[in-house]
Amino acid sequence: MRQILLSHGEDGYWIAECPSLPGCISQGKTREQAIVNAKEAVEVYIAALEADGLPVPEEHFDAMLVAI
Repeated sequence: MRQILLSHGEDGYWIAECPSLPGCISQGKTREQAIVNAKEAVEVYIAALEADGLPVPEEHFDAMLVAI
């Protein structure tokens, strides 16, 4: 299980980023599509790390949303 952060991009698309996997970012026209695309991006990212014999970063669920 991975934490995904969703934000609304300037172009109207939803951006989905996985903080525990640097550079693992996806998008979608809707929040739902961004989540589906992010799930695929996470799976491909982890598969690539494993194929290259690299360690897969652990998930820490440590992101925090602060409104100021």
